[in-house]
Amino acid sequence: MSSSDNSPGHNSWLAEPSGPCCLKGTLHKGTPRGQFVTVAGVETYLSRPRASQSNGHILLYFPDVWGMFPNGLLVMDAFADAGYLVLGLDYFRGDPVWKHRRNRHDRSNPDFDYEAWKKKHIQFADKAVPRWVDEVKRTYGRPSTKYACVGYCFGAPYVCSELAKKTVNAGAFAHPAFLKKHHFINIEKPLYLSCSEEDHTFDQQSRRTALQLLQAGKKTYHLQLFSGVEHGFALRGNMANAYERYVKEQSLQGIAQWFDFWLSQDGLSGTRSHL
Repeated sequence: MSSSDNSPGHNSWLAEPSGPCCLKGTLHKGTPRGQFVTVAGVETYLSRPRASQSNGHILLYFPDVWGMFPNGLLVMDAFADAGYLVLGLDYFRGDPVWKHRRNRHDRSNPDFDYEAWKKKHIQFADKAVPRWVDEVKRTYGRPSTKYACVGYCFGAPYVCSELAKKTVNAGAFAHPAFLKKHHFINIEKPLYLSCSEEDHTFDQQSRRTALQLLQAGKKTYHLQLFSGVEHGFALRGNMANAYERYVKEQSLQGIAQWFDFWLSQDGLSGTRSHL
């Protein structure tokens, strides 16, 4: 993750590390239909598309600090409904943040060290994600399979890391955290940014800088920006609120359509100079 990058000029955060805003949210109603399997030694949620809807592609899912909670599982099921075989790894290994803090005001566990929790899981995820991606490709992929990846909050840098390689054809993140300049400079594949106007981790100035980096590198990207919602809107919004429900659904739909387009293309790069 970006915390290990010490190259000159790359050390300032553009999307800040997860903070108190990441401890806010509501649980969504629904029954996840996927199953848990083990991939590269890591518990992984697997959601399959219905046979009649399958597009033959695989979506890699990198969760936020809430990990494998109902909202995330239902979002993965929704991507499966869009035709993708979806796999999401639990790099928190059964230790998501909500087990320690139910919300940003919860102090029932005064001994919980949020910074130490993040550091521990970053260290594990940085090593586990590449091995996990390779194993997903070996186990579930075929020569004709194409890949996309999506990350929420904590998962955003892993999206950018895959976009800097030849692993995936397109990627997306929503309300990102833990991003530095190099994450935007190094990507080679199309990136979809689903963001909220007010966001402690990725504020207006940081978004401007990120867009300038993408434009300077002639990267292919799309910015989706919502007003009236906060960090976490794509996973943890209040579904009893019509607008928050609409925003969450529009984010998911926009990401899925982005993947549908780029995975249907042959020979297109993520830099405009090659389009």
